[in-house]
Amino acid sequence: MSYSLVARRANALPVVGLVTIIAGCNSMGGAPAGQQAAVTLTPEQQTALAQQTQQYQQRAAALDRDNQELQAMLAQSRQQVQVLDEQMRATQSQLRDTANQLAAIQSENDQMRSRTTAMAASIRTQSQAEIRPNNSLLRNLTITNLPGVQVRQDGDVVRVELPADQLFNLGTAQLKYGADELIRSVGADLLRNYPQQMIGVEGYTDNTSFASPQTPTSQHLSVAQATAVYDALVRTARAIRSSIRAIDVAAP
Repeated sequence: MSYSLVARRANALPVVGLVTIIAGCNSMGGAPAGQQAAVTLTPEQQTALAQQTQQYQQRAAALDRDNQELQAMLAQSRQQVQVLDEQMRATQSQLRDTANQLAAIQSENDQMRSRTTAMAASIRTQSQAEIRPNNSLLRNLTITNLPGVQVRQDGDVVRVELPADQLFNLGTAQLKYGADELIRSVGADLLRNYPQQMIGVEGYTDNTSFASPQTPTSQHLSVAQATAVYDALVRTARAIRSSIRAIDVAAP
C-alpha cells in the first residue's frame, strides 16, 4: 500500500513534487531502518495460530478459575483460623474460670481441714465435753420411746444415738424435714434430766464416699453433720446454748 503527498502552488505547474511512502518490501530488497517487514501467513499457519491462540485463552481461563478457587480456599482458611482463634480464647477463659473455682474449693477445703483439726484438738483436751449424767438411771428419759433413737449408758456417760438417715439427706449435712423437731425433743429431754451436765455432739461416719466440694472426705462430712446438729439445738432451744459443745469423731 502507498500514500502520495502532492504539493501544489497557485499559477504553477500542476505537479511540483511527489513524495511516495511505500510500506512493505521496497525495490532495494530490505525494510527501512526502524521498521519491520510485513509477514504473510499461509492459511495453514493462520489456522495453527488461531488454534494456539485459542489454547492460550483456554489455559488463561483455567488459570483464572484456579486462582478464584485458591482465593476462595484462602478466604475459607482465614475464616477457619478466626473461628479457631475465638474457640481458643473461649477455652482459655473457661480454664481461667475453672482455675478460680478450684482455688475457691481448695480454700474452702483448707478452712474445713483447719476446723476439723481444731475440733479434734477439742476432743483431746476437753474430756468434759460429753454427757455426764447425775446418776445411772435412764428410765426417766422419754426419748427412749422415739422411733430409731437408741439410748445407752457408757460408764458415766449417757449416749443418745440418732441415725444419720433420719436427720440428713444422703451424703450431705442438710437436715431433712422434721429433723429439727427430733433434735429439739432429744435436747429438751436431756436437759430436763441432766440440767447440770454438758451436752456433746458426736458425728460418726463410715468409709462410704459421698465426696462433694463442701465435704470431700468422710471426716469433713461428719464435722459438717455434727455442726448442723449443734446449730439446730441452738436454734430451737437457745436457753441451752451455753451447755452445748459440737464435737466430731470420725469413726470407720
